[in-house]
Amino acid sequence: MQAARSHAAGISMTAFIVAVAVSLAYYQYVYVPEANRTPYVPPEVRNPEQTIPVTIVKDAGLESNPKNYVPNDVRAVLGLSNKVTWINQDPNFHTVTSDDGYVDAISGKFDSQAHLDETFNGFIAGGGSWSFTFTKAGDYAYHCVPHPFMQGVIRVVENFA
Repeated sequence: MQAARSHAAGISMTAFIVAVAVSLAYYQYVYVPEANRTPYVPPEVRNPEQTIPVTIVKDAGLESNPKNYVPNDVRAVLGLSNKVTWINQDPNFHTVTSDDGYVDAISGKFDSQAHLDETFNGFIAGGGSWSFTFTKAGDYAYHCVPHPFMQGVIRVVENFA
């Protein structure tokens, strides 16, 4: 009787170890690669024909200045003009930071501060610029971190051409 219990316990333990090993193998070789896979985005969306310029005007950091991002309401078309470049013509440092923390599946976080290699410690210096390519339709509100009254929106629409 004792030998039968010991044998059943050994079989149970072996079955448990096999189940854990199969689960780990599935997780590592099937689930993780699928979860981390970059979504397919057509080449014309990744590299659109046109870039829309947005100017950060001189004295944009003054709250009394009615203009800061010009234009501050931009319409972009996927596959045609979904890349936006902000050009800082103000001697002060500014950012372009998403209001809701948007992260694009291809371009990453919509925040100049998250792209340190393309900016001066995350800030767009006077005379500098920063670009972002949107790969999904939607409205993307943004602001400047040191000057939160500086606000704009990028409206990305589908290309029905």
